[in-house]
Amino acid sequence: MMRVCLILLWTMIMVQPHVPQGKAVQVFPPVNFTLTVSALARVLLRWKPNPNQEQKNYTIRYDVKILAPVSEEYDTKKTYSFQTAALHNGFSAHIRTLLFHNGVQMTSDWVTAELQPPPGAANTAVTNLSCATHFTIFSTVSLHCTWLPGKGAPEDTKYFLFYRYETCTEECQDYIKDKWNRNIECRFSVTHITPDEIDKLIVIHINGSSKYAAIRPFQQLFNQNAIEKVNVPRNVTVFLQQNDLLATWEKPISPFSKGCFEYEFYLINLKSGNKQTLKIYSNDVRLWIDVTCKYSIQIRANHHLCCRRGFWSDWSEILYVGENKQENFIAWILAVLCVSMCATIVLVGIICKMKFVWSKLFPPIPTPSNKFRDPFPNEYERARTCTSETETELGSFDEDLSCSALDDFVF
Repeated sequence: MMRVCLILLWTMIMVQPHVPQGKAVQVFPPVNFTLTVSALARVLLRWKPNPNQEQKNYTIRYDVKILAPVSEEYDTKKTYSFQTAALHNGFSAHIRTLLFHNGVQMTSDWVTAELQPPPGAANTAVTNLSCATHFTIFSTVSLHCTWLPGKGAPEDTKYFLFYRYETCTEECQDYIKDKWNRNIECRFSVTHITPDEIDKLIVIHINGSSKYAAIRPFQQLFNQNAIEKVNVPRNVTVFLQQNDLLATWEKPISPFSKGCFEYEFYLINLKSGNKQTLKIYSNDVRLWIDVTCKYSIQIRANHHLCCRRGFWSDWSEILYVGENKQENFIAWILAVLCVSMCATIVLVGIICKMKFVWSKLFPPIPTPSNKFRDPFPNEYERARTCTSETETELGSFDEDLSCSALDDFVF
C-alpha cells in the first residue's frame, strides 16, 4: 500500500506543469539617461538604474548602442560611459537594461538620448583638413594642420583651431592666412602629445566667426601614429666591394626601436637610366651592380610592425657611387679597322670567286674560221682602188667649180 502511494505521488510531481521562475520578472529600462559634452569631441553618457527594478539574485548590466556618428555597441556594469567622437554632425545613442538569472538573459526596452548638431550656416565649415606630427630632435612633438575655407564662408571669416590630446586642450597661436586674410594653416612647434604612445587619438576642432554668417564648427579625429611624418634615416653610407654595392644607415630620430621601421631604397643607374625601388626591413643592403656605371642612392623610412604606418619621410640626400668608365678609343679604332680590312678581303675574295665562276659558266664565243678561199681577190682590190681615185677626181672638180663661181660673184 505504501509503495502504491509513493508511485502516485511521484506521478503527480512529474506531470505537474513547469512554470519558469523568470516569467514573472519584469525588466525596467534605465532612467535619467543624459548626454553631456565634457571636452572637445568627448561625450559623457550617464544614467541611473530604474528604482522599480528588483535587485535580488539578479545580475544587471547595461547594453549601450551608439547610433551616430559611428555605430558601436557594448555592455557595461557601470552607470556611465565616455565616448570620443566628432560632434559637428550631432550624436545619438540608446541604452537598455540586461538582466541575467540562472543563465537566462532578459532585456528592457530602449531609452534614447541625442545631441543636436551645433548651429551654423551651411557650407561655412572648413574642408580638406589634414594634419601631420613630427618628432623633433628635442624629443617633443610638433603639429601642423592645413584646411580650406568653406565655400559658403564670407570673406571676413576668421577660423580658430584647437587640438585636444588626452586631457590637454590648446589653441593655435601661429596661423598662415590666405589672400582674404583668413586663417588656413596652423603650426604648433611644441605640443603635449606623447611621442611613444600607440594609437592615441588627437582631436582637431576648428570654429569660426563672421559678421555676416554663423560659422559651423568642424571636428576630426586623427590617430597620432598615422599622421606622424617620420624623420629621415641617419648616417647613410654607400661603398663598393668588388662587384657589390653596400649601403648602411641608422634608424630615424624616434622613440621607437630600429625594428619598428621599413625603408625604401631608391637606386638609379646614371649611365643607362634604369631605376629601382626596393623595400628593406633592416638597416643595410647588399646589391650586385655593374661597376662600369655610376649610381645615385636615396633612402626614406616609415613605421612598420610596432604601430600604424605614418607618412613616409623625405628622401635622404643623394649619394653617388662608381664611375662611368669610357672604352679605350684607340682600341676601338683598331678594332674597327681590323673588322673593315677583314670585310674588304672577304669581299674581294667573293668578287674574284664570282668572276671565276662566271667565266666558267659563260665562256667567250670564238670567231668562226673561213674554210673557203676567195677566187677573185685581185679584182676586189682593183675595184676599191678605182673607186677611191674616182672620188678624188670628182672632189677636185667640184672644188674648182666652186672657186670659179665665187670669183665671178666677187668681181
